Amino acid sequence: MEVTLRKMGNSTALVMPPPLLRDLGLSAGRTMKIHVTANGKIVLEPRRKYKLADLIAQCDLKAAAPADLSVWDKTAPVGGEVW
Repeated sequence: MEVTLRKMGNSTALVMPPPLLRDLGLSAGRTMKIHVTANGKIVLEPRRKYKLADLIAQCDLKAAAPADLSVWDKTAPVGGEVW
């Protein structure tokens, strides 16, 4: 199966046949990471979509807050804050 590079304005787009997109589980608008291997092969990888729960699960909830964050606790409101 072949793909085509097409000039679109000041960019170049990769055109992939619908059966290939379907086989890869991809759709138009999907964000991909691209890199080139040492032997010149182009590798496309879907970018992972993170959920807030996944990111929080990686946090150490017992870790001390950064020192520069304590300044916020001592700062007086200036007006217009939303609580």
